[in-house]
Amino acid sequence: MAKLAPEAYKAVLALEIASKKGLDPSLVELVKIRASQVNHCAFCLDMHTKDAIAAGESVERIVQLGAWEESRHFYTEKELAAIELTEAVTVLTDGFVPDEVFEKAAAHFEERELAQLITVIATINVWNRFGVTTRMVPGHYKPGMYKA
Repeated sequence: MAKLAPEAYKAVLALEIASKKGLDPSLVELVKIRASQVNHCAFCLDMHTKDAIAAGESVERIVQLGAWEESRHFYTEKELAAIELTEAVTVLTDGFVPDEVFEKAAAHFEERELAQLITVIATINVWNRFGVTTRMVPGHYKPGMYKA
């Protein structure tokens, strides 16, 4: 994508950089990992789990993220609200984000933080679609390799 559609790639990269401002880096990685799990993006899972571990996130919390509803005790209420919002925005099963999911997130995040969180979720979904569609191969990523 960087070579074949450089303007689009640079635009998403700029959105990526802007989206994280003011948010806890650990929370951002959990959101990116969960969206990537839902979207089956192996490349992004490889990248974000490695970045999260390198930044000090526990392997246990990363492993349990796929079953967060049964493993709630590993996460703060704020993280759970972000994870639930991530799933709702990523899947949009009913064509919208349920009010109760949005309200729960709004209760844990200031308005600006919530806007940033929604942007992080939207951005990782763009990256996931690039990765899945272009068959990006996981396994060779090194933490910080694409530091934005």
